[in-house]
Amino acid sequence: MRERNPVVVMEVPVILDAVEGPAFFNEVSPLLENDRPNMVFDCSQLRHVDSAGIEILLQCMEEAMKRDGDVKLAAVSPACEVILELMRVDRVFEMFATTQEAVRSFSAPAVVEISATLPWYAGGYGLADVKVAS
Repeated sequence: MRERNPVVVMEVPVILDAVEGPAFFNEVSPLLENDRPNMVFDCSQLRHVDSAGIEILLQCMEEAMKRDGDVKLAAVSPACEVILELMRVDRVFEMFATTQEAVRSFSAPAVVEISATLPWYAGGYGLADVKVAS
C-alpha cells in the first residue's frame, strides 16, 4: 500500500507582484522541499497579479514537479483568470472553483488488485478475452 502525502492548502495574498511575491515564495518554499509536495493555492483573496506574481506561481510549480508533486489553483477570480489566460499559464495550472474540489483532485484512483498467477494481459487489465498461448 502506498502512503499518500497530505495536500497543503496555502492562501495566496491579496496582491501577488514583484514586491509581495518573494515573501510568498519564501513562505511556501519549505513546503515544496518535501517528497511529492501536493499543494493547493487558495486564490479567493487574490485581487491583483502581475507577471512577477505569475513567475512566482510558476516557480512553485517547477519546484513541486522536481519532487514529483503538483500545484493546483482554487477559487481564482474572473479578473485574475483573465490575466492567467493572457499569460497562457491557464494551460499549466489545473484550476478549480473551490479548494475542496482541488484537494479532492489529488485523490488517487482505486488500485486494482491483480492475481500474481495471471499473465499481465489477463482480465484485470481489461483484456479478459485474450487467450493464453499454450
